[in-house]
Amino acid sequence: MPAPEPQDTAEPATERAPKMRASNVSVFYGDKQALKDVSIDIHDDRVTAFIGPSGCGKSTFLRTLNRMNDTIPSARVTGHIELEGEDIHASAMDVVQLRARVGMVFQKPNPFPKSIYENVAYGPRIHGLGDGKSDMDVIVEKSLKRAGLWDEVKDRLQESGTALSGGQQQRLCIARAIAVDPEVILMDEPCSALDPIATAKIEELIHELRGRYAIAIVTHNMQQAARVSQRTAFFHLGELIEYGKTKDIFTNPREQRTTDYITGRYG
Repeated sequence: MPAPEPQDTAEPATERAPKMRASNVSVFYGDKQALKDVSIDIHDDRVTAFIGPSGCGKSTFLRTLNRMNDTIPSARVTGHIELEGEDIHASAMDVVQLRARVGMVFQKPNPFPKSIYENVAYGPRIHGLGDGKSDMDVIVEKSLKRAGLWDEVKDRLQESGTALSGGQQQRLCIARAIAVDPEVILMDEPCSALDPIATAKIEELIHELRGRYAIAIVTHNMQQAARVSQRTAFFHLGELIEYGKTKDIFTNPREQRTTDYITGRYG
């Protein structure tokens, strides 16, 4: 199988400090080590893709970035993760606030069983954003516009979010993440449950959101990684094998294991 060709995704010109920095991060579930000494920077002017075979640790790593692994009783995380220079495991770090700053979009669209409007308004309301209904109306409209959904739902905001198509539900979940004005958006295989047309819309949306938010995406689809990202990290058996510019990873990988995965020898 030929390696996917990366698109011309306009390499960022500036070398700014990363929005998030992970250093020597390991994750254990009980006695089992799922991730070994991973160090990656996440920048706000580029999309970073995590690729690798199933069970290689890419989703586990993504979930360390907003402490989602805290919800698993047996999980233990070592190493250091910073958001804007702040240690996300520091005692002063409010986890609820962290997850507002570092939003998550899951593999399967998971809108709340509420109206489209309430799906988007829920986060801003619990975080005390906006005074009164007119402010909330503005937040909801802006978030739905940024998620590329406004024109499709503006006349049906009181209908249930679960009545939308799968692709629309996923864009609603992205609008919900955007509504609390995050700094980072994590996407865990956001297109794996969607058809090709809905997938293309989500990919287009990722392009539009780049530069406004730092974006990290886990994908099992190498063509997708090549299309949407400027940086790619290849994981295998819990280790970060290679991390660099997407075009280099796909056209001139340094590691034999990366070459083998990208050319379809395993995975």
